[in-house]
Amino acid sequence: MSHPQAEIQLRVAAKRLIAQDICALELRHPDGVALPPFSAGAHIDLHLGDNLVRQYSLAGDPADTSRYLLGVLREPASRGGSLAVHDRLREGELLGASLPRNHFPLDPRAPHSLLLAGGIGITPLLSMAEQLQREGRGFELHYCTRSASRTAFTERLRDAAWAPRVRLHHDDAPPSQRLGLPGVLAHAPLGTHLYVCGPRGFIDWVLQAAREAAWDESRLHREYFAAAEAASPAGGAFEVELASSGRVVRVEPAQTIVQALAAAGVDLPTSCEQGVCGTCLTRVLGGTPEHRDSYLTEEERARNDQMLPCCSRALSARLVLEL
Repeated sequence: MSHPQAEIQLRVAAKRLIAQDICALELRHPDGVALPPFSAGAHIDLHLGDNLVRQYSLAGDPADTSRYLLGVLREPASRGGSLAVHDRLREGELLGASLPRNHFPLDPRAPHSLLLAGGIGITPLLSMAEQLQREGRGFELHYCTRSASRTAFTERLRDAAWAPRVRLHHDDAPPSQRLGLPGVLAHAPLGTHLYVCGPRGFIDWVLQAAREAAWDESRLHREYFAAAEAASPAGGAFEVELASSGRVVRVEPAQTIVQALAAAGVDLPTSCEQGVCGTCLTRVLGGTPEHRDSYLTEEERARNDQMLPCCSRALSARLVLEL
């Protein structure tokens, strides 16, 4: 497996439990200088040791480059990242990290923004709220959690200048307090853009409701934290041709494209390895990909001119990739 190399060093300036099974990390430059800037919705890759690299959204104010703020949920079925953060990471430690990248940006043309968070999906939306408030742009934020005890960043949500725009919804609260999504969608100002992040079921529910309410796909933005469970077998073997050299690499049924290329000495940067983050997004110049990612929209998939080789495969005997 390949991972992007760490590009910066960060010090764990603070680590604290902010809700049940959720901890916040405050990361600063070891020398106390400003960190590389980021935009609302961005994330970084943290290098957590033993070739373990995981992505976390930046929850801080993009105007504050003194620190990166993360929120990390302890996942029962963790692939190692959340347990490393919760159980092993200590204040004062140094971590390697990538520079901030943004696959979930705000649309600068949106006249109004509707931010919908489920659980730990609040993290990128916090940075969006900060940026929208500073720019004087209209928005509202709805945050759905199982209970008040599992609601992260409650003090910040209460004390922020944009607190009047926040609505909290808990599963264990009276029905009247829960999110009435059809009404929220119906009353959104004309041209509103929707941003949703959280568990897959929550995201799919929100997007389906918006589509049924005739929202245009161009106004729907989402970020998944994990890929869907694979519902189909790995598939048969196929070939990948590298456009730059004409070299052909065979991908076996039990291999991903990234693994086959790595075995052939061709290194592709990856991070999530689940088709969620977009790090390995690659142009397709020939052939038909079988999209198995959670990153591309349906319209982007239909064009078949790009793919996520960490998880997607081929419907044709050969793919020609811009590599």
